[in-house]
Amino acid sequence: MADLDTREWLLTNGLGSFASGTVSDIRTRTYHGWLFAAINPPSGRTLLVSHLEASLEVSGKVVALGTNFWGSGNIEPTGYKLLRSFDINPVPKWIWGEDNWQLSRQLVMPYGWEAGELGSKKEFKSILSSGQFCHRILIQYRYDGIDIGILKLRLLICDRDFHHQQAASAGLQFSQMLGEQQVCLQAIIHGRFGTPWHLRWTQGEYQPDAVWYWNYEFLEETQRGLGDKEDLYSPGYLTVALRPGDTVTLEARVGFPDPQQSILTSETFAEAVEAEQERLCQIFGSQADSQNWKDKENKQYLLPIVPSLPKKPQLPHSLIWQQLLKASDRFIVYRASINGPTVIAGYHWFNDWGRDTLIALPGLTLVPQRFELAKGLLQTFGRYCHQGLIPNAFPDADAEPFYNSIDAALWWIETLGLYLETTQDWQFLAEQFPVVQQIYKAFVGGTRFNIQVDATDGLVGWDARGVALTWMDAVVGGHPVTARRGKPVEINALWYSTLCWMSQWAEQLSKLKLGDSVRLTKQSQRYAQQAQQVTVSLQKFWNPQLNYFYDTIEPDDRRNSQIRPNAVLALSLHHCGFGKQQGRAILDLATKRLLTPYGLRSLDPADPEYQGKYIGNLEERDRAYHQGTVWCWLIGPFIRAWQRFYPKQPLPFEWQPLLEHFLSDACLGSISEIFDGDAPHTPKGAVAQAWSVAEVIRHIQ
Repeated sequence: MADLDTREWLLTNGLGSFASGTVSDIRTRTYHGWLFAAINPPSGRTLLVSHLEASLEVSGKVVALGTNFWGSGNIEPTGYKLLRSFDINPVPKWIWGEDNWQLSRQLVMPYGWEAGELGSKKEFKSILSSGQFCHRILIQYRYDGIDIGILKLRLLICDRDFHHQQAASAGLQFSQMLGEQQVCLQAIIHGRFGTPWHLRWTQGEYQPDAVWYWNYEFLEETQRGLGDKEDLYSPGYLTVALRPGDTVTLEARVGFPDPQQSILTSETFAEAVEAEQERLCQIFGSQADSQNWKDKENKQYLLPIVPSLPKKPQLPHSLIWQQLLKASDRFIVYRASINGPTVIAGYHWFNDWGRDTLIALPGLTLVPQRFELAKGLLQTFGRYCHQGLIPNAFPDADAEPFYNSIDAALWWIETLGLYLETTQDWQFLAEQFPVVQQIYKAFVGGTRFNIQVDATDGLVGWDARGVALTWMDAVVGGHPVTARRGKPVEINALWYSTLCWMSQWAEQLSKLKLGDSVRLTKQSQRYAQQAQQVTVSLQKFWNPQLNYFYDTIEPDDRRNSQIRPNAVLALSLHHCGFGKQQGRAILDLATKRLLTPYGLRSLDPADPEYQGKYIGNLEERDRAYHQGTVWCWLIGPFIRAWQRFYPKQPLPFEWQPLLEHFLSDACLGSISEIFDGDAPHTPKGAVAQAWSVAEVIRHIQ
């Protein structure tokens, strides 16, 4: 395994579907495969196509190009030894070869909706005339050599939830119906029909040859203490005779074959790549040199040999910016249950989360000027406000959303404020102000989880056992790892900012005659008075022994003096209730104890509860999740706080390590969720995380 390059790649389609794997082409995760189709966007993600196992016969010699790790501990075949290069831009491309031949393979996952801005009405029209979603993957092989090459592609398939592995059994069968240059496949699981899909190709002869391949092993899952064995079914294989310069293109698409769909040709792949470039240019054209983006990537695509990705890339800033924007778009998806846009928190295993979406929204939408998308996201969450709480997650069917968060509602107001500051969309404020007031009334009067403003000091507290309502939300065995019951510091900083926004907004609406002016003026004064009370009460969080904030004032009024990044969060909001001396003291200590090249640690390494490595089984990892693990998204709040309190001092943070990670580590072209607290700060968790990418976008320019 030490010889294998297990860095990962990712493709998405805007509906929740994805494809993923490794540079060396070995599958190390349950989440590696070529077509995970989000049958109920963005959920119901089902693995249908694992991969094509390729072999090539040239001059009477057969070479196997695949690479698999088996439960026996063997790696077989060892096609990675013939891998000459890999490139990620504009799409994943591998080149295998020897002295007398070369074979390339490229993958592209076409966007599942018409080109346009998610959040606008026209994008909610399917690209299929039937109105169904489109989940597909295109694969193209190109052969170059002296003699004719015989390419054999064996199809390996599944029908399983993306979190679990497939096991061969008498109750699992696959039907196949062969047509002209296509085959339709469907699983039958204990008498229940699975998801139908079909594979078609531009040339070659398909031979049905049903066989099971048992006991693949996923080493990443082994290390995570999860299920790590899988059986894959092969219904048959395709044989293609290729002359030098020939290509063969294949498409796997969910659904039964449709006579109305376009004919698959050798140009289809290039057209799909071009369409994706056009879509990105349309979205981000005002934020990047779109023509340069398009030309640069298409030239790379047309090169016969693409150089391998360097370990320490030295790319122009404009190209890094373009890649960041491209990475950000992968998280924007359509959710069928709400008929609107949402944000996948991270790949491979996360769904959409309210808190994550709202924190990521400025970087994903405001900086790239995707204002309609930002508005659509804010509208969606505002529409589902209930008892003053904003959902932290949406269900997949017609069921109640999950309201297990104290801060999602406050982040909604903070993000709404940033949107309004950017767009001056005061009519939208008038539409959403009743939701703002609903949140305010619920927090003052009390709502779920005993969330309520303390009348004696104006601070927000909560008290409910067995749950974790802040972003430090890990729960093990029914017990929160970092419960933070009482009055958390960043929650009350958000509450202060909320009151400031409300005072400002009520005054603005009064001036613009968008409501009862007299009533709005009185409300503005009341909110300002409450904000002033909270400013005074926020001093309860000051710990003079450490020159840092207490993390939480507990229900019995005890203070938690652990050094955590929540103090930095409290300094980073649009409205800040703390003075320069305290702010600088906080940042000085956070720089020494929490700052790393990839973000902030979640706990001081000197703390007895600190865990420097995020390893082990699920329980062990959850216990380390917020006990020292580095969170990349926290670099954004640190930078905002630094710019507020040290506006003339250089930032004590170098971008190069994080940008090298983005370009050439973990998931190529994205940023990991977390890193080990201890050096060398190995990336862990989800390989592509929305708020990690968003916060870099927000500050890298």
